[in-house]
Amino acid sequence: MRRGKNEGSIRERKDGRFEVRVTAGIDFETGKAKRISYYTHTKQEAVKKLHEKEYDIHFNHQIDPTSTKLIDWLRVWLDKYMRNSLKQSTYTSYKGYVEKHLSAAFPTLKLKDLTPMLLQDFYNYKLNNEGLSPKTIANIHRCLHKALKQAVLEHHIDFNPCDAVNLPRNEKPQIEILTREEQQQLMYTSYKFRYGVFIRLTLATGIRLGELLGLRWEDIDAKKNMLNIRRTLNRLPKVDYNGIGNSTEIVIQEPKTKNSVRSIPLMPVILNELLQWKNVQLSDARTAGEAYNDSGFIVTHQLGGYIEPRNFKDFYDQILQASGLGHYTFHALRHTFATRALEQGMDAKTLSTLLGHYSVAFTLDTYTHVLDSQKHEEMSLMEELFAAPTAPIHHSYPVIVSPSANGFVLTTIDFEELSVEADNIQYGIDSIQSAIIQRTARSYPPSPTPVNELMLNNGEFVVMVNI
Repeated sequence: MRRGKNEGSIRERKDGRFEVRVTAGIDFETGKAKRISYYTHTKQEAVKKLHEKEYDIHFNHQIDPTSTKLIDWLRVWLDKYMRNSLKQSTYTSYKGYVEKHLSAAFPTLKLKDLTPMLLQDFYNYKLNNEGLSPKTIANIHRCLHKALKQAVLEHHIDFNPCDAVNLPRNEKPQIEILTREEQQQLMYTSYKFRYGVFIRLTLATGIRLGELLGLRWEDIDAKKNMLNIRRTLNRLPKVDYNGIGNSTEIVIQEPKTKNSVRSIPLMPVILNELLQWKNVQLSDARTAGEAYNDSGFIVTHQLGGYIEPRNFKDFYDQILQASGLGHYTFHALRHTFATRALEQGMDAKTLSTLLGHYSVAFTLDTYTHVLDSQKHEEMSLMEELFAAPTAPIHHSYPVIVSPSANGFVLTTIDFEELSVEADNIQYGIDSIQSAIIQRTARSYPPSPTPVNELMLNNGEFVVMVNI
């Protein structure tokens, strides 16, 4: 069965089977058309296989905006554009959003028929009927927006409907923080456990669990007292050519963002404890003998290998329970470090860098509770500037009037070196009153001297000047 150029073909082999040959794109090594063969036992099966494969190949190389389904475009986008450009953890998340949420809601909807109103209804349903959190909805939206942006760039659709929807407001979650007393209790108890040193390390640096478990001895610069974060260790769903299966695997990779690759100063006491941990590993090696595997990781079990996140969480829960504290996630240790740092006066920019945040604004928004407390403390330093009464206070100051050859001399007791000579008493009172007002405008006015405390000479008398 022969067909046109670059179309598939079917031929019967000498062994009785049928060979289905289809053209599948270009062989970039030779520059020629790539031919792929499939084998069947009957001609009917061969015809069916030919139609299936030609449809798949046509779909993967030519998107028809008038007929392509949204879910098919999302799967092509994931496979061709995202598979090699995302971290495995992010790709896994995107695949989950597509298969769990979007494929179930839009199994037959055409790409061109997705409208902002339909998408808004979808988000509202996920929030109100299924109880999805605003953060999860925002993540689905982010994934879908990227996929449809690519569709716009390739002229499959005219505009991105994601641009015209309103996402539900994301309420900021309450973060868990140990009090100072609880932190001290946890640290005290941690000395009784094998992995307690890593609880103290986390409280002293704020590193994430995946960053902790990914540490290798080469990441510690003992001369500079520095800890370098260069990789993470996590258990993630396994990704193969067909997508994401049910199995999982340990993935050791670079941190998700460039900000997460960072250096953190180590306090000398923490550095010394880490170096002492080396002795524990040496003891493990002597005990295990040939069974010991020196993996180079810092956090290791008795045979020298790395520790899985779920196993380390079990060790952490044991220490937490022995401390007599309530339940705190391991991530609460990171939040506790950040809170203590701000309480001790560390500036937000430095803290943001140490935590590996993408912006100082994110750090400030996350730890508003600490900053609010600091605001009150800092504002209290301003109180003394406003301790003086704000309403004007009226005083009457005594002025001694002494006769002179040219008239009278008016002298104040409460303002040193302030006197006025005048040939008219009223003019003298007006003049000295003006001088007193000028003095009190530059400083807080003194309390008037009581008249009965004044000592007068012969001929002198007292007048009161109001201000």
